[in-house]
Amino acid sequence: MSSTNKAYLLLADGLLIEGKAIGKKGTSGGEICFNTGMTGYQEIYTDPSYYGQIVVNTTAHIGNYGSLDAEQESDGPKIKGLVVNEFSEDYSRKTASESLQEYLEKYNVVGIADIDTRMLVRHIRSKGAMNAIISSELSPEELQQELNNVPSMDGLELASIVSTKKPYFEGDSNSPYKVAVLDVGIKKSILTNLAARGCYLQVFPAKTPYAEMEKWSPDGYFISNGPGDPATMDYAITTVKEMMESEKPIFGICLGHQLLALANDISTYKMHHGHRGLNHPVKNLVTGLGEMTSQNHGFAVSEKDIEKNRNVEVTHVHLNDKTIMGLSVKSKNAFSVQYHPEASPGPHDSRYLFDQFVDMIKKSQLVTS
Repeated sequence: MSSTNKAYLLLADGLLIEGKAIGKKGTSGGEICFNTGMTGYQEIYTDPSYYGQIVVNTTAHIGNYGSLDAEQESDGPKIKGLVVNEFSEDYSRKTASESLQEYLEKYNVVGIADIDTRMLVRHIRSKGAMNAIISSELSPEELQQELNNVPSMDGLELASIVSTKKPYFEGDSNSPYKVAVLDVGIKKSILTNLAARGCYLQVFPAKTPYAEMEKWSPDGYFISNGPGDPATMDYAITTVKEMMESEKPIFGICLGHQLLALANDISTYKMHHGHRGLNHPVKNLVTGLGEMTSQNHGFAVSEKDIEKNRNVEVTHVHLNDKTIMGLSVKSKNAFSVQYHPEASPGPHDSRYLFDQFVDMIKKSQLVTS
């Protein structure tokens, strides 16, 4: 490997790995995590929930089907870096607009390839999530100083950075249901699923006060996924509390699930290494049925707090580690799940949750009419 193609990956615990530079030549740091999905790499990179993180793809071949703008979940990649095993600049899909290398260069994403990702994932699973840095321009001796400047994800507020800067509409204005969306890092596929079910959406910036959203007279509220530590988001927790007081239907996904929990005095905590992939088994405790789910989160809702909270019911649990995957507020029309029912990429077992939300809105309209 020539020196011009060389790159280094340094983890906070001192593990240093040499590989091949991909994407933009440069230096970038963030929290390192891994995603076990076998496909859908572009959707993963453009998920705003990954803002501030370096993603390790566990599947061996990355780049082999190129990239396509229609498959983006936001306006571009949100990851801070990329780590892969085998990287391909050639692609087989005829509809692809460009190679993944060209795509990463266009969006200034720094990456490293030719890495033993199986070893690296086992290391992260053992040691836990930590900061890391990738560089194709610094020496190993220079990397440590740069790594020291990377902020910890624990206690980091990121939602307002990736959120829309001004409100916008999505869907058909003649649709029967109006839903106000609190954007704390939303994926486009979520909006598509809601619009397909008859929802006309107005998407609001993360720090929009509840009173401003209510001026639109929505039939229900949706709280999106997003990045960072939910416990730092006092502004959003206050907004969700006010949403609940309205008695209108509320649906939260991922970060939205955590914010609904915090609004009900249930704390969250940083997980050892999080859940990120497309094959996480979840049990619906209401129906008794199992679901294969798409997940991407590094924080979870406190099991101990929920046990002591009589106002909240657990509706879904993760079958691997028993973490809380869903809840409903008993005295309100409010529910949430920790995983991604839109699943782009991933299985569609859980898209019934969008139908459940719309059914709640229908019933609410009947009561108030």
